[in-house]
Amino acid sequence: MKAAVIVFPGSNCDTDCWHVIRDVMNVNVDFVWHKETDLKGVDLVVLPGGFSYGDYLRCGAIARFSPIMKEVIKHADAGRYVIGICNGFQVLLEAGLLPGALLRNRTLRFMCKPVYLRVENSTTIFTNHLKQNQVIEVPIAHGEGNYFCDERTLETLEGNKKIIFRYCSENGTISDEFNPNGSLSHIAGIINQKGNVLGMMPHPERMSESILGGTDGKKIWESIVSYVK
Repeated sequence: MKAAVIVFPGSNCDTDCWHVIRDVMNVNVDFVWHKETDLKGVDLVVLPGGFSYGDYLRCGAIARFSPIMKEVIKHADAGRYVIGICNGFQVLLEAGLLPGALLRNRTLRFMCKPVYLRVENSTTIFTNHLKQNQVIEVPIAHGEGNYFCDERTLETLEGNKKIIFRYCSENGTISDEFNPNGSLSHIAGIINQKGNVLGMMPHPERMSESILGGTDGKKIWESIVSYVK
């Protein structure tokens, strides 16, 4: 297995993802600068968190037009694997690889804290090392994480089990008080119709080693690696 972490101007979680993939998961991984036009046959593409192009216009709106994104779209269309985390999720939405949009947090403030997520579908490429309705703790760090889509899109996501993570309490209760940003239907992560592209706002790479306070995020990387290998 081989992975690529895309680096945009303003990415700041690229090294975190690279470290987890290489040093924790023991997978071959390279950085790929956003102006490159070749993914060199990798299996997994990671769009990391950060502030690509300073989040001007809309988060991810400029990064979506970086040369490498044409290859990322081809990669996804071919059924290969993509995960976008935080700003990477925003880029996936702007690129049309996932439906919906991310609005400003309902508090209109940047939020950085641990949150609880409930696993809504444990049968995906990205969650096969987790259990259905399992609660995991993963941190968020965003100002625009308020997921929104139209009613028809939400019905499709719900009906096809494409909502992968929802914000919840420590014991798995779904309610507004445990939704940090106001996301529609408490959505924290979704996949595309093919099931090979995941976008999520929380940062699994920041909870993949015990020295960081927990390893719940590692289960997501383990799921990907075990499926691809």
